[in-house]
Amino acid sequence: MEVKDNSKQASGGKLKRIAGPVVTAVNLDAHMYDLVQVGNEGLMGEVIKIQRDEVIIQVYEDTSGIRPGEPVINTGLPLSIELGPGLLTSIYDGIQRPLEVLVQKMGDFIERGVSAPGLPRDKKWEFKPIVKEGDTVKPGSIIGEVQETNIVHKVMVPPKVNGGKVKSIKSGLFTVEEIVCTLDNGVELPMMQKWPVRVPRPVTEKMNPTIPLITGQRILDGLFPIAKGGTAAIPGPFGSGKTVTQQQLAKWSDAEIVVYIGCGERGNEMTEVLTEFPELEDPKTGKPLMERTVLIANTSNMPVAAREASVYTGITIAEYFRDMGYDVSLMADSTSRWAEAMREISSRLEEMPGEEGYPAYLAARLSEFYERAGLVHTLNGARGSVSVIGAVSPPGGDFSEPVTQNTLRIVKVFWALDAKLSQRRHFPAINWLNSYSLYLEQLHDWYDKEVSPEWNKLRSWAMEVLQKEAELQEIVQLVGSDALPDAEQLTIEIARMIREIFLQQNAYDKVDTFCDMTKQYAMMKAIRHFADLAYAAQLAGVSPLQIISVKSKNELQQIKFIEEYIPALQKIEADMENEFNALRSAS
Repeated sequence: MEVKDNSKQASGGKLKRIAGPVVTAVNLDAHMYDLVQVGNEGLMGEVIKIQRDEVIIQVYEDTSGIRPGEPVINTGLPLSIELGPGLLTSIYDGIQRPLEVLVQKMGDFIERGVSAPGLPRDKKWEFKPIVKEGDTVKPGSIIGEVQETNIVHKVMVPPKVNGGKVKSIKSGLFTVEEIVCTLDNGVELPMMQKWPVRVPRPVTEKMNPTIPLITGQRILDGLFPIAKGGTAAIPGPFGSGKTVTQQQLAKWSDAEIVVYIGCGERGNEMTEVLTEFPELEDPKTGKPLMERTVLIANTSNMPVAAREASVYTGITIAEYFRDMGYDVSLMADSTSRWAEAMREISSRLEEMPGEEGYPAYLAARLSEFYERAGLVHTLNGARGSVSVIGAVSPPGGDFSEPVTQNTLRIVKVFWALDAKLSQRRHFPAINWLNSYSLYLEQLHDWYDKEVSPEWNKLRSWAMEVLQKEAELQEIVQLVGSDALPDAEQLTIEIARMIREIFLQQNAYDKVDTFCDMTKQYAMMKAIRHFADLAYAAQLAGVSPLQIISVKSKNELQQIKFIEEYIPALQKIEADMENEFNALRSAS
């Protein structure tokens, strides 16, 4: 792939003022969000404010060394990215420059004023047409397919291109720029299309999501599910497990495509993602997970303007695969760093600050981003979804700060990570008392049909037990557990079983890392079975100490590590009944 050097001398606007990544140009004919080349080195920038004869530009590269008087060239185009075969397995920066290509040319440090096309120009893809001459196509219609990794990449008519009848269409090996289809109105279609990142891609209809995104994580699927096409936030302090949780979601969720945005994260954390993802095995195919993944790496030491753009780049790529009819899962880690970039740009623009210095439009920008999630009917009639899961990094774990609070007003699922749980080695460290899901009612029918008519009742029962335990713990701290009535002593023990058997999950155990809904239901049902036997025995006069000493319940802890768990579970349940029968007989 060719790396272009944008250095050029040209007439046009001139630089008047430089304030970090925000520069001011004069004598420049421009519109809002036009892409411009700044200075003698042609640094990439974007128009973000026009004030009389002054044009304010945010620059996506380091501006040190540029001086007033240097030229500014307007491309006349908005910030757009390239969409087509070659996206999967790619690792980009925030403005879709392929990092692997830049590293080959320049080493570990990217020089200023250079760029490379988002899609490889020299690679040929085998294009198989699915329409024929004389067929009528419209915006969004699928005209052919390319086998890209194990994913079939569907080549579509761009949304803003006028449709018509197919005049000619080819099959064979082509680069992304070569014309593969010509319409009778003269429109020529290559496999690649471009799209402005700040504009949502159009759809026919947005639907109410009614199918859960199965993640294989018991606390998420069991207690706080997210729907396909839904939105979720994972706020948590440093070290509470945000990144591991997002990696688990990327690896195990039943989405077909994963887009992972590392937005302003520390370099060592992003390095971990970049080295681990190519090594992860896709459980569905046995091949590397990267074959259905697009990574966007924008570390904290990269220019803040590019960090702001990276989120839009990621969501646009996700929408493109959604338009093919795929379910896409987008991980943004973290939206707090994105908000910090907005705050820095806003302060340099001397805008009126809002709460804690964030711009007044923080809530609007967050809403615009999360609103691009959804379950939709695409322009070609397919059904696709984008599920957006955003990590939030509140300073000091303070959930009352503006980014967390504004995110909570928008998203429908809240997975609250708790530093105290992580310190007690309870993972995933999601606090079951602070978390919630607003999709439960919409997903009720799916769980009834696909899991069991009893599932929703079991889930409600488990949450009631956990909430009751939280109330009882306050009393226990004052007077001790022995002062509680017998039934409430049992409630505390049953809540402990729910926490340690069901909610705790080992991401690094080859069996426990993923738990399907059938196994989740069986585990929860077994705990409920113990609870029913325990309360019945207590009413028959058996002491709580004897009930808690039942040996077979301790074997339930091992069920999550057993692949063929059904025979083991049946044996444990039979042993429990025998032990309780013996206790009741003795009393």
